[in-house]
Amino acid sequence: MMIVNDMYEKMGISPETVKKGRQICEDLKERFDRIDQVAEYNQLKVLNAFRECKVSEACLYGTTGYGYNDIGRDTLEEVYAQIFNTQAALVRPQITCGTHALALALMSNLRPGDELLSPVGKPYDTLEEVIGIRESKGSLKEYGIFYRQVDLLTDSSFDYDKIKEAINEKTKIVTIQRSKGYQTRKTFSVKEIGELIAFVKNIKSDVICMVDNCYGEFVETIEPSDVGADMVVGSLIKNPGGGLAPIGGYIAGRKDCIENAAYRLTSPGLGKEVGASLGVLKDFYQGLFLAPTVVASALKTSIFAANLFEKEGFKVVPDSTESRHDIIQAITLGSEERVCAFCEGIQSAAPVDSFVTPEPWDMPGYDAKVIMAAGAFVSGSSIELSADGPIKPPFAVYFQGGLTWPHGKTGILKAYQTMADRGLL
Repeated sequence: MMIVNDMYEKMGISPETVKKGRQICEDLKERFDRIDQVAEYNQLKVLNAFRECKVSEACLYGTTGYGYNDIGRDTLEEVYAQIFNTQAALVRPQITCGTHALALALMSNLRPGDELLSPVGKPYDTLEEVIGIRESKGSLKEYGIFYRQVDLLTDSSFDYDKIKEAINEKTKIVTIQRSKGYQTRKTFSVKEIGELIAFVKNIKSDVICMVDNCYGEFVETIEPSDVGADMVVGSLIKNPGGGLAPIGGYIAGRKDCIENAAYRLTSPGLGKEVGASLGVLKDFYQGLFLAPTVVASALKTSIFAANLFEKEGFKVVPDSTESRHDIIQAITLGSEERVCAFCEGIQSAAPVDSFVTPEPWDMPGYDAKVIMAAGAFVSGSSIELSADGPIKPPFAVYFQGGLTWPHGKTGILKAYQTMADRGLL
């Protein structure tokens, strides 16, 4: 134990802080055991998909040029479809990020005159320009696609009466954001999402229900596609990439929806048949294989952070005892100085660029300056130890990731120590 304490001291983390962390870990043993049980189930689910889809060594090699007959790419999409219990999937390095995957799913399945409905309030900041809530070139609004939203009730539950009123003959897609984004609302469980989908389909059965699944994959034993979602969408540099995928996104769902997305991604007449996988397939496969245990580490890190900072009087969402449905932990710190200190602590505990000081900047797609701490092996990978937040009231920081639980724990202790050293606790 003394050797471990010496290593923490080299990180600039005091014995007092380490002691606090150790006590929290003791209190969380049973909860962490339950997380490990979910990870074990999801690991078996992924392994069985690999086996049933007959993943071979040949699948790990990439193609160039057009990418015709790419066995690795096509088999990987079969694996995703099996894991998410869907008819088809589109998993490509040509999908650059989660926002791109969501935009692709929407733009390929909506036509002029259609209406998009969000029954969970305002979407994540970067989708505002995709939709046209904030003016942007190429938005859905420019193509004559209408948008309507129903805000959540004060307790973050669905306003079913208003949702029923909002659905009309033009409603084509209902988009459900599982995670909180830059808000301090709760994250929806898969069960809650399933209840909302059933409600919507009972009113208009042909509505396409799309779930933004970012940060939620493998947190539970089921996914939104198991409870009626027509499309689930996410980023490979978040949960399902397992920290190894260097780029990419996925859409899994109904065959017709996926075909539409493929034709939009490439070209009418080409669709899924083209798109070289280059040299990323091994990382895509291995990252997906590791994802259940990596997500478990990230979950433990978030729960640990909630417990540590709640004891200091900060509002945390979810709180220290709530059930978890994504890997994100929001901590309302109340000032720009605290947000910056927290992020500096996370950055200084990173394996890459630990010597860099993060600063707020005008990040594309956001309406306020954003500070990001992400000393990651993959640039911008938020399944790795990372923290970010907009520099505006209520000055909340959003923490996520941690490829390993020991590293995640160290990062949180370092963020706490940085704030303590500056008298900000």
